[in-house]
Amino acid sequence: MTKAELVNKMAEEAGITKRAAASALNAFIVSIHDSLKKKTGRIRVADLGTFYVSKRKARTGVNPQTRKKIKIPAMTVPRFSASKALREAAKKSK
Repeated sequence: MTKAELVNKMAEEAGITKRAAASALNAFIVSIHDSLKKKTGRIRVADLGTFYVSKRKARTGVNPQTRKKIKIPAMTVPRFSASKALREAAKKSK
């Protein structure tokens, strides 16, 4: 599903205009971004899951073209943990 399809579905389900649905979706995305920028960034959405920040340690990787070892620096990455309701919904889709 694309963002445009999601906006259409949101507008249909909520009985609002596509413009209002797009605005709500964009506000949701910006809120997640702002929350994750904080040191202890974490946002939990019931029946969806939790967005949070995780730290990865530095490690050694391999360049697949040259097969040379490279150092991958430590970094902070966004993560998502699905809620039980979302996992159950995915099981039912099979």
